Amino acid sequence: MNPELTYTLPVYQVACGVTDIMMHTLDRYFNPVDNELTDAIAEALLRTVIDKGRTAVKNQQDYDAMSELMWAGSLSHNGLTGLGGPGDFAVHQLGHELSAMFGTAHGASLSTVWDSWARTVCHAKPARFARYAKNVWGLSGSDENDLAAAGIQATREYFTELGMPVSFGQNQDIGIQAEEVLRDLAYRCSFQRSRSIGTFQVLNEEDIYGIYQKANR
Repeated sequence: MNPELTYTLPVYQVACGVTDIMMHTLDRYFNPVDNELTDAIAEALLRTVIDKGRTAVKNQQDYDAMSELMWAGSLSHNGLTGLGGPGDFAVHQLGHELSAMFGTAHGASLSTVWDSWARTVCHAKPARFARYAKNVWGLSGSDENDLAAAGIQATREYFTELGMPVSFGQNQDIGIQAEEVLRDLAYRCSFQRSRSIGTFQVLNEEDIYGIYQKANR
């Protein structure tokens, strides 16, 4: 891996890459199983990507930032940050349909739906989101649900800071969509009602539709 080969990337693609690296770990981190060492590795990687991502979008030729991001990308994509638990990857499945229908970049598709997915499923295990808020974002609080919500908000604000969309309306490739389009997206994402997605919370076609509805703002 040679960080100098990334220097000519447009800043938007750098931000998309930062988002995708984060999401490959987030889609593994949010699963039904706790594994202390794996979770700690994932949290350290996320903290690094958040920090170096801020630097990289300001200066794509920062060798240190790009080298750390490349290293994090390798670890995030090889499965290390999800060992011992079943990956969720619902956000990836939701995002894939947006890229297929609207041609939006992969990283942008993920940031577009992550907030809506997180707000939908966090009630399934708020302690997990509260841990994420504390160990990744350095937040504190005594109420588990409030802390979980704060962690979700911090993630949304970070994506916005990078210039990534966090809703359909913010995504220049998508925009606000009619109900029939949302239904079609959910139908496609469920493979014509033949599969569910996710492990943190299993989502059927109606659940998927609800997430697209939340994102359609």
